[in-house]
Amino acid sequence: MIDTPYAAHEALVAPCRPRQALWRMLLGLVIVSVTLFVGYTVVWRALAAGSHELAMSFITGDSAAGLLMLLASFGFMTLGVTLAVRQLQRRSLQSVTGDLRLMIRQFWQVFRLLVLMMLAVFVLPPYSFGAPLTPNLTFGAWLFLLPLSLLAVLIQVSAEEILFRGYLQQSLAARFRSPLIWMLLPSILFAFGHYSPEQAGENALLVVALTGIFGLLMADITARAGTLGPAIALHFTNNVVALLIVGFPDMLSGLALYLTPFDMSDTGALRLWLLVDLVMMVCAWLVARIGLRR
Repeated sequence: MIDTPYAAHEALVAPCRPRQALWRMLLGLVIVSVTLFVGYTVVWRALAAGSHELAMSFITGDSAAGLLMLLASFGFMTLGVTLAVRQLQRRSLQSVTGDLRLMIRQFWQVFRLLVLMMLAVFVLPPYSFGAPLTPNLTFGAWLFLLPLSLLAVLIQVSAEEILFRGYLQQSLAARFRSPLIWMLLPSILFAFGHYSPEQAGENALLVVALTGIFGLLMADITARAGTLGPAIALHFTNNVVALLIVGFPDMLSGLALYLTPFDMSDTGALRLWLLVDLVMMVCAWLVARIGLRR
């Protein structure tokens, strides 16, 4: 095996090499897209038949039930990848995620350090986020929903990592040697999947840029680990904070304990938070790299 920082990535890429044609990857994307669209549509129609309000909440994520179902619907993305790799690359979903025992061990090694980092951020000064946060759910309701909320977030982040840092990254790495291709292209797709000018307004492209950087960091940690475990742990921790602890009032707010006093389109306030988010993102990536060495 080549002695490089990304040598472990070969364990994920090798199963793709016998069927590395780009048309297979592109057709697989079609399968994933169709599976996700059909699954999402079936759920939405079923909800609309019973409650229009709940169906709309499934789209916006502005209620606990709606956001839980929206996050859980990302399971259709995982199903789509499973179908794509089985039919087009003759391999299993586990070949996409990496060795299961190693993945779980790496997830835990990284996750526990990230939890300690997040606790330090909340406990150490400064003790304020600026303007006071707005309470959203009562603590009792939030705690009651927490097990389901954590499971739903785990389904969502796992699906995104399986598609972008798994299927796409591995398929491109099997065809192209340069990390500039197999790290950058999935990260660009991942970033523009978060393009939301309706909510973010003038900040939309900044959000895309920050998401693209996040994608690159996840691509790097996956290639160093040889499983999706650390990337899932990092993505999970990030989204737990963003969706379950402090959310935005105009975007996926249904499960958050608190809401920011400004929305995504508030140019000045959001840009300060994006800068903080960038610093936290890089720190979390460095912590994940430390976790892999333990």
